[in-house]
Amino acid sequence: MVIIVVSVVVPSPWSNIAIIVLSLPATILSLSSTFNLRFPSRPSFPKCPSFSRSPPEPLLSTAPRAAVTPSSPSPTTFHGPCYVIGDNIDTDQIIPAEHLTLVPSKPDEYQKLGSLALCGLPSSAYPVPFVLSGAASTPFPIVIAGANFGCGSSREHAPVALGVAGVWAVVAEYYARIFFRNSVSTGEMFPLESEETVIWKECTTGDIVTVDLDERWLTNHTTGKEYRLKPIGDAGPVIEAGGIFAYARKTGMIASASTA
Repeated sequence: MVIIVVSVVVPSPWSNIAIIVLSLPATILSLSSTFNLRFPSRPSFPKCPSFSRSPPEPLLSTAPRAAVTPSSPSPTTFHGPCYVIGDNIDTDQIIPAEHLTLVPSKPDEYQKLGSLALCGLPSSAYPVPFVLSGAASTPFPIVIAGANFGCGSSREHAPVALGVAGVWAVVAEYYARIFFRNSVSTGEMFPLESEETVIWKECTTGDIVTVDLDERWLTNHTTGKEYRLKPIGDAGPVIEAGGIFAYARKTGMIASASTA
């Protein structure tokens, strides 16, 4: 038997609430008509929609790839004496901050940057100067460095100074990201990475080396050793063109100076 307790308000001066204990469903129906009680009906909910699963589209196309046409050959072999430096060569050592007042867009100040390249290196660790006193360029067209080359503050003057000094390529274990990007944007020299981590330890300043971008080799003719280089990828054509704006004009992304 189900027992339900219902509270009903009775209009009486001496009683406000009467508690009625009901034991039969028939009594509930009788009282509901007498006191006009209303019970909420159960709400109805819409039925869940039905879904049909269709097979997913393939993420990768199975169509054959188009053949890649090789680009025309370009001068990508560099030869000469190398200058060897170690790990964590920052931009203050490449071009100290007091020389950042020089404006690369001014021809005379542009050339001045080359004479100051790597002048921030401590002479105690690097007794051979990268650029001789009074000279405008370096006798070392290839720089071999350790890890994290170009770290520190961001400045486009750093790759510009190296390029103006006559550097064709820097071979390092890896670069600070902003320095690598600035090297590509300015197109001053090739920032190459080596697959080995011992090149700067096995080379000496003044060794005669050859860098072959196409074959991805650095050959030290003084020691007879060869080292594998990582591919430079899409950055290569940008540097070959002379920087990001020259590449954009060359490929038609922006109007050339003659047609602008």
